[in-house]
Amino acid sequence: MSLVGTVVQPFKADAFHNGKFITVTDEDFKGKWSIVCFYPADFTFVCPTELEDLQDHYQTFKELGVEVYSVSTDTHFTHKAWHKTSPAISKIEYIMIGDPSHTISRNFDVLDEETGLAQRGTFLIDPDGVIQAMEINADGIGRNASTLINKIKAAQYIRKHPDEVCPAQWEEGKDTLKPSFDLVGKI
Repeated sequence: MSLVGTVVQPFKADAFHNGKFITVTDEDFKGKWSIVCFYPADFTFVCPTELEDLQDHYQTFKELGVEVYSVSTDTHFTHKAWHKTSPAISKIEYIMIGDPSHTISRNFDVLDEETGLAQRGTFLIDPDGVIQAMEINADGIGRNASTLINKIKAAQYIRKHPDEVCPAQWEEGKDTLKPSFDLVGKI
């Protein structure tokens, strides 16, 4: 079953953010747009490239009113150690959530029960805490943060213009469609 259109389930977790440990809950996703990026584990190979890419686009996300959260089944302590030792991870300014209980990974249906690790899941959450888009990649396929930007812009546009839809390859400023009886069969 797809999680698109569902409200994020309750959780409470410890996280590492800007040199401090903080607590994050599902309530933190409300009132703003959020990207939640699950990854298998700290101190690995593809994961730091993805998280660094998110950081490289973090200013654009912030300008769009989007907060970024990364989540793995590691602890917040491990996130701190990785932040201190990895040149790529040391740049990160967004929140790194630890999920050693697997609660969040199960809530988002990305936990590989056999390995105890999260899959590469990406979720776009609206200010009401509702999942608007999701994507899950195989472990060996890294994600590209720049592709999230157009998804965010499309989701934000549709939220403001609920009678319109964004066609394939839509970019900000391009034409949208207004679904109607007269449009059926004309595309």
